[in-house]
Amino acid sequence: MIKRILVVVLIGFTVSGWAQEGNTSPYSFYGLGLSNFKGSVENQAMGGISILGDSIHTNFRNPAGYAALKLTNFTLAGSHTETSLTSDEGSGSVNSTTIDYLSLSFPVSRKLGVGFGLIPQTSVDYANIEISEDQISQYSGRGGVNRAYLAAGLEPFKGFRIGAEASYNFGSIRNEIIQADSDQQYAIREIDRSDVSGFTYNLGLQYEQNLGKGYLLYTSATFQPETALTLENDRSLQSVLYSAADRAVAGVVESQDFRLADSEMIMPNEYSLGLGTGKRNVWFAGGQVEFAETSKNTNRSFSLNNVTYQDSYKYRLGGYFIPDYNSITSYFSRVTYRLGARYEESGLYIQNESIDEFGISFGLGLPLGRGFSNANLTFEYGQRGTNNAGLVKEDFFKVGLSLSLNPLRPWFVPNKYN
Repeated sequence: MIKRILVVVLIGFTVSGWAQEGNTSPYSFYGLGLSNFKGSVENQAMGGISILGDSIHTNFRNPAGYAALKLTNFTLAGSHTETSLTSDEGSGSVNSTTIDYLSLSFPVSRKLGVGFGLIPQTSVDYANIEISEDQISQYSGRGGVNRAYLAAGLEPFKGFRIGAEASYNFGSIRNEIIQADSDQQYAIREIDRSDVSGFTYNLGLQYEQNLGKGYLLYTSATFQPETALTLENDRSLQSVLYSAADRAVAGVVESQDFRLADSEMIMPNEYSLGLGTGKRNVWFAGGQVEFAETSKNTNRSFSLNNVTYQDSYKYRLGGYFIPDYNSITSYFSRVTYRLGARYEESGLYIQNESIDEFGISFGLGLPLGRGFSNANLTFEYGQRGTNNAGLVKEDFFKVGLSLSLNPLRPWFVPNKYN
């Protein structure tokens, strides 16, 4: 049983993780881990907004956007994050490199588009230690939850789109605690494991209104209804040989395994509203507000003192500018320049301190060849957490890269010549 909160962190190491283990942070200990950004690299460069329907890019955050697709889109992305952490006990740095998503989307007709793919949803990746004169307590966690999704969007009449997405969430989370006392021959190790599975759903709307003279008004909304994920929980208690010099277990003396009762993790109602304006393929600016009933969140197979959850709020601003979309003489005139900012109240409170996050971002959409394929770069600086109450403050810099590949014509248009 975990008896204390992981709030005192001594950091002096560098970690490189892949896939689920993508957010090296002590705050990934709580709930199902630290939530990964659920949108594309293009979205992230604009503060995370998902208002626009796009004919050549996939919109992961609003399924109504699939109805805007005019070409098949295959996209994959990865990112690298450098994080500096500070606390009352010391400071240090960590880094992580991850694959962010892989998807295929395509128009079925001129009014219907579909897509499917795989996205890491949350990540658990931390390694903390507390040292006193007569005791060493070492904490670590790995794993996370992935999301395999199938989505479709329909445009029943011009400018108005609706969409739905169904996702199967799956993954495994492993937490480990080692406690070594100077007056005892063996250390005690506790390993808690939760296998996660279950479905979530997302509904979306997009509407575009022509304001005249080339200007458009964009509105969007999404709703994710409350569901519950199932957690199959196991625990192992062990007497181990522990090497204080190596900070590692040298051998297992005795082990007892326990099958704990299954539990549920509520995935609460989530809502978003977005509004923006601009000229198509020239510029766009907009804002988005998101709300989630995260006060219903709990931890997994253990309870924690001084940890509570409240509802969360997220605020996003962003947009893009293209100097000359059709330029044939200047490559950089066809580049898409993106800019954004965000502020997020996560709903997680530790010792009555809110664990908030903000970020500012900049991105480039770089055309590839003569078609519609492009590479997208995002650079983001942000902060998470606080140094109040002995907690950890994180400053991070993230670089993201996606490849968005499109053929020159829709797949459903037949060849005119054999």
